[in-house]
Amino acid sequence: MKKNAILAISLLLISLLSSAKINAPQPTITYTLSMPAPQTHYFEVTMQLTNIDALSQQKGYLDCKMAVWTPGSYLVREYAKNVEGVSAFIGNASASIKKISKNTWRVSLPKKTTELTLKYKVYANELSVRTSFLDDSHGYLNPASVFLYVNEWKYLPSKLIIQPYKDWKTVSTGLRKIDGFTYQADNLDNLIDSPIEIGNQALLQFDLKGVPHTIAMYGEAKYDAQKVSNDIKKVCENALTVVGEHPCKDYTFLIHNLLSGGGGLEHLNSTTCQTSRSVYESDLAYKGFLSLIAHEYFHLWNVKRIRPKALGPFDYENENYTTMLWFSEGCTSFYQSYILRKAGIYTPDEYLNSYISEINTIENQPGNAVQSVAEASWDAWIKYYRPNENSRNSTVSYYDKGAVLGGLLNLAILEASQGQKNLDNLMQVLYQKFYKQLNRGFTDEEFIQAFNEMVGKDMTAFFQQHIYGTTELPYNQLFKAVGMQLRDTNAGNDRAFLGADVRSNRVVAVRRDSPAFVYGINVGDELLSVDGKKPEELTSLLNSKKVGESLEIKLKRDGLEKTYTAILSSNPIKYYKLEPLPNQTEAQKALYKKWLFIQ
Repeated sequence: MKKNAILAISLLLISLLSSAKINAPQPTITYTLSMPAPQTHYFEVTMQLTNIDALSQQKGYLDCKMAVWTPGSYLVREYAKNVEGVSAFIGNASASIKKISKNTWRVSLPKKTTELTLKYKVYANELSVRTSFLDDSHGYLNPASVFLYVNEWKYLPSKLIIQPYKDWKTVSTGLRKIDGFTYQADNLDNLIDSPIEIGNQALLQFDLKGVPHTIAMYGEAKYDAQKVSNDIKKVCENALTVVGEHPCKDYTFLIHNLLSGGGGLEHLNSTTCQTSRSVYESDLAYKGFLSLIAHEYFHLWNVKRIRPKALGPFDYENENYTTMLWFSEGCTSFYQSYILRKAGIYTPDEYLNSYISEINTIENQPGNAVQSVAEASWDAWIKYYRPNENSRNSTVSYYDKGAVLGGLLNLAILEASQGQKNLDNLMQVLYQKFYKQLNRGFTDEEFIQAFNEMVGKDMTAFFQQHIYGTTELPYNQLFKAVGMQLRDTNAGNDRAFLGADVRSNRVVAVRRDSPAFVYGINVGDELLSVDGKKPEELTSLLNSKKVGESLEIKLKRDGLEKTYTAILSSNPIKYYKLEPLPNQTEAQKALYKKWLFIQ
């Protein structure tokens, strides 16, 4: 056969194959979720796959996976550990299936197989914002921990049919409702990012700028429904002023009212928050609850739209590393209090006390001088969610330090613009440029460049020293712009200090470089006596000692008695307060009012 003829036939075959691929129907994914015996804590899932693609048919198998983590909670949680009894069917016949990795099940596909059904159970008995739970009162799902997926099809839509337990009437989720209890997910990210509450939860509703908001309240609690709805709306209204545009068609709050609890997890157009059922009965506790609401709600911009490049699209099987959780989480922590101040829920003093408390937290953590906040962000996967007795000596929280940094960046922009701009304006720039125009996250360098442009000067050295390094933050350099100064009221104290935290006569923590650390006292030691007195007298004994004096400590370690002598140092604990500068200028006073939204 001539070369030209061979080439023509080859091109024709390629054309026919391409045409067949283009004209082939997309694979469809339908999940059916049931819970026939909720008291056993088992969800039952059926996953129906149709129009299986030619490539999978050619390979002769299909891999179905379970995510190992969920976005917003940076820890590999191994959700597959709760999956049981995975079976596969082609028509009514069983299909060959085997587990090939910790979270992957491979199903053999005979030739021309176009449809496949998987069935399995998921044990759900951990009620947290990161996991799934089912009992005879309600069901709660983090989809990452319940639904298998085909990685090659992650950009395809899926349908979810929920079959609530017999007496349950309500489903609350951010997923788009098709009909009844049937929902649509645009893709895998949308599915995983849409937690689901199933039961008889109370529903509160309000509208914000044309966006309907639903508050689904699970659990018994004494609250004024109208007040809670109005207060959450006020928080949302003021959060909206930061960026100025609401990106959602609707928004859902899933609130779990429990005996004790706290914390939240953000999602694309919803959030799950857990709180104590008594939180509504105390003004202080209730403001703390609204602070949590503000944090998680503000995430619908910061993290879900304004984000570092690493935080989407996601790899659900491995860690997704970024050095910018200090911004994504920490600056959101800054805003949770700043939004409450904007809303008038916090007084100026309450806001300042909240912010100074964050400063005192990080400045009294020895790890602040050891680990940079960028490194803390990167190491969240192995350190933040897995603390040990030495964590405060070796790490810093990207939440706490990020909140402090958010406040300082806000002051820098206020000063540079003479009060015409603040951190809100940087958020608006990042939102418009990277989310709306470029449809992607930003790099560290792009973030620094955006900040430099906002303040009109090169702040690279600031980032290198204080974010990628551990140099002490220049508090008073920035507080000066608003006529204030930070002062350590404990400076120069002469109180004797040991540096061991003791509970029930047992050492539970030892501070880095303290006398206890230097002279060999260990976490886990059981105190027998201090200077011949009972261990319970340690505090009063320290109060009677002077710096430089010794303390004899008898203890038991690993069943053996030991004696140590520690030379006491001065107490290094700082207690910062924010005070007005003497002779404040009118410009400083004016900027102070803009800073704290004082009319």
